[in-house]
Amino acid sequence: MGYQEAYDKLEKYGQLHVLKYFEDLSGYEKEELIAQIENTDFEVLKQCGNKGELNPRGKITPIDVMQLPEINAKRDEYTKIGLEAIKEGKVGAVLLAGGMGTRLGSDAPKGVYNIGLTKDVFIFQRLVENLMDVVRQADAWIPLYVMTSDKNHETTTSFFKEKEYFGYNPDYVTFFMQDMAPASDYNGKVYMEEKYKMSTSPNGNGGWFLSMMKWGVVDKIKAAGVEWLNVFAVDNVLQRIADPCFVGATIATNSAVGAKVVKKNAPDEKVGAMCLEDGRPSIVEYYEMTEELMNATDAKGEPAYNFGVILNYLFREKDLEEIAARKLPLHIVEKKIPYLDENGMPVKPESPNGYKFEQLVLDMIHELDSCLPYEVVRNYEFAPIKNKTGVDSVESARELCKENGIEL
Repeated sequence: MGYQEAYDKLEKYGQLHVLKYFEDLSGYEKEELIAQIENTDFEVLKQCGNKGELNPRGKITPIDVMQLPEINAKRDEYTKIGLEAIKEGKVGAVLLAGGMGTRLGSDAPKGVYNIGLTKDVFIFQRLVENLMDVVRQADAWIPLYVMTSDKNHETTTSFFKEKEYFGYNPDYVTFFMQDMAPASDYNGKVYMEEKYKMSTSPNGNGGWFLSMMKWGVVDKIKAAGVEWLNVFAVDNVLQRIADPCFVGATIATNSAVGAKVVKKNAPDEKVGAMCLEDGRPSIVEYYEMTEELMNATDAKGEPAYNFGVILNYLFREKDLEEIAARKLPLHIVEKKIPYLDENGMPVKPESPNGYKFEQLVLDMIHELDSCLPYEVVRNYEFAPIKNKTGVDSVESARELCKENGIEL
């Protein structure tokens, strides 16, 4: 794309202010900005005025959850089915690691954060060690696809190489970058982060498969014969990945997607709850949980929305392609967005000042006909690191690691 094409594209979407400093830029900076304009989807900015009308929720009703007693009764059967699929190369793992450790007080990718006390124990290391448990159990390597972002790609790939992939076979590791979406003010005008760079943010946890397609990773997946993808978030250092029993249960029940869930520790815990929405599987976010939903009971008299998702899902690859061919709903979220003011000076706002645009994995689940919510033991598989201290923090994750005999 040349300057005139970039100008025409920006003019079409009412974003010509992006070129305000163009004549002041170096040759390299001009190339960077032109490339960013070429790769940016400005269509999403048109939705700012429709924010209140986007994604109305349907009727929320309870969903059946496969709970621990039922899993334990069939554990051997499910594990055998899962191990067979893994040995046949039909299962891959997708690590969503595009985020930074900002809330932990770090400027580095979240996965390189060190939770060790007497030795180095990195978040990435813990996840690889968990996956290695299954590699040894199945005596087969599992393809691992690591999603980075433009903010952390180089650091992440260099870190894995420096640490020799924590013992994982690098032939089975593929990196790809998450697509970014423009970040705008409330009127849909994209912010400038630098004079040569628009402000952007990752396109949400539902954008991972489209990003894989864009990077050609899906072609690699199909060539390898991978049929199932276990997608999981970087911040849960205890989660089991490509868990054979979970894989086997999803296959055995002929479910389109499996979702690991934990019993909530309180009705208002900040986790999304599995449910049905207009009869199809879905997730009701914690901020959407009304008093009525929190107090609702199922046919057994148990809390109806008592199982929270931990962002660990097993999807069929062929279903993901069908979902990608359609268009997932867009979510517009108010955020604090750093930007350049009228005089080109950087501003770090203390309160929300605009919108970021995301696609969410819950919408991928809602596109499917069936889902297996699969209960896991909370203290064995759920140690999210979202904060430095307090709830869901480095501190709480360390305690849970120690409880599980993990040396820190």
